[in-house]
Amino acid sequence: MQRYFSQGVLGRDLLGSVVVFLVALPLCMGIAIASGMPPAAGLITGIVGGVVVGAIAGSPLQVSGPAAGLAVLVFELVREHGVAALGPVVLLAGLIQIAAGLCRAGVWFRMCSPAVVAGMLSGIGVLIVASQMHVLMDAVPKARGLENFAAWPRALVDAVQGERGSLAALGVGVATIAIMLGWEKLRPAKLRFVPGALLAVVTLTAAVQLMSLPVKTVDVPSNLLAAVALPSWSGLAGLLEPSLLIAALTFAFIASAETLLSAAAVDRMHDGARTQYDRELTAQGVGNMLCGLLGALPMTGVIVRSAANVQAGSATRMATIMHGVWLLVFAALLPWLMRMTPVACLAGILVYTGIKMVNFKQVKVLAQYGTGTAWIYVATTLAIVATDLLAGVLVGFALSLFRLALHSSRLKVKLHQHDEPGNASLRLEGSATFLRVPSVARTLERVPPNTRLQLVVDRLHHVDQACLELLREWGRNASSRGCELVVDWHQLNQRVEGVRRAA
Repeated sequence: MQRYFSQGVLGRDLLGSVVVFLVALPLCMGIAIASGMPPAAGLITGIVGGVVVGAIAGSPLQVSGPAAGLAVLVFELVREHGVAALGPVVLLAGLIQIAAGLCRAGVWFRMCSPAVVAGMLSGIGVLIVASQMHVLMDAVPKARGLENFAAWPRALVDAVQGERGSLAALGVGVATIAIMLGWEKLRPAKLRFVPGALLAVVTLTAAVQLMSLPVKTVDVPSNLLAAVALPSWSGLAGLLEPSLLIAALTFAFIASAETLLSAAAVDRMHDGARTQYDRELTAQGVGNMLCGLLGALPMTGVIVRSAANVQAGSATRMATIMHGVWLLVFAALLPWLMRMTPVACLAGILVYTGIKMVNFKQVKVLAQYGTGTAWIYVATTLAIVATDLLAGVLVGFALSLFRLALHSSRLKVKLHQHDEPGNASLRLEGSATFLRVPSVARTLERVPPNTRLQLVVDRLHHVDQACLELLREWGRNASSRGCELVVDWHQLNQRVEGVRRAA
């Protein structure tokens, strides 16, 4: 402890906690609104993520709280099953994470193609932009991403031609994005720790109050405890419904993958203690279980707040814990100040955040690992926007597995005509699976009549039933064309998985 104070670590953590608090405050409220929940639900999640998860996390400098990546899932869940279903689903997701962490499955949650994760984040970014462009005008977003895009031009015309409040809200939202963009480009080095989101909120809240603009403002209860909604027995019993079980598994998987990938990114930003993935996963489960009991939003480790924590010079987990304390103090003592914040301002922050999540420059980076990787990213993004988050991620996984199957079944098929008339050889190198049946069949069709074909398999590593049956069938029918298949069937059978196991 003496070393903690003597080396100025406390001062570094104190500054870092303030910086993270300033970044987290508008994001907690904005993500809650984007999720179809009251802003207080986001604040509670931020407090739990800071005070509780920060104290037991396996990644000391990672910050946990409500994430834009889960806003789409929460919005759909609340729309289809009501607010009462959120608490039990988040509670079950937390229990799944705890079980996974205790079973040391943390590293397995990282077994996800970077192209799928990048596509997932880009798709979420597009959906956030599509919905928050309506909130930007104090309008209600539609249920689906494509519906939001289709309805936006009409909503814009209504805002311009309609009530003064909608036009004023649009002005506040656009001004928010402009301030954040300008601050990112022109921010002085001495003020680099001041987040553009906070600057926009303070400036535009003051402007709205001074000009008495008729825009919607944040609804925060005077007593934060009033926002706590304990799950009912009927709500817990509803978890037996298959759709809610799938929702809990989806929450657990996506929150865990995002958390652990974020933790890996944070490790690359500093030279301190490395992440203990199983402990981090268990801590996230504890946090989500508490958020479920309190009726708050689900949480993940979030890269924006974590990066701000590292860049501010934080040294220990105390910075994360203290940022949660500042959120609690601010929400408990100054709720009247938060109630002045325009909703359109928070929507502007989320539009800016969503645009940053859609990073199409990643296509070029991913293409360095193969064109197929880049296409997986694009397909995952488009599938999420066109359908929903779960379906889009499953599409990405399916394409990744298909690409893996293609690579694992690489097969060279070489047909060589000998100098001696009527003799040829067919060499198979690699893995002969059902995916390569068409190429082997086309090669066999090119064998001239009255040919004695020698099959060479010394460089064949594996053959499955489909290819084996193709060769046997061609050998049986070869005599009708005056051909003969010469093969060491014992040697070929050694390449069959089932035969190898039996041996």
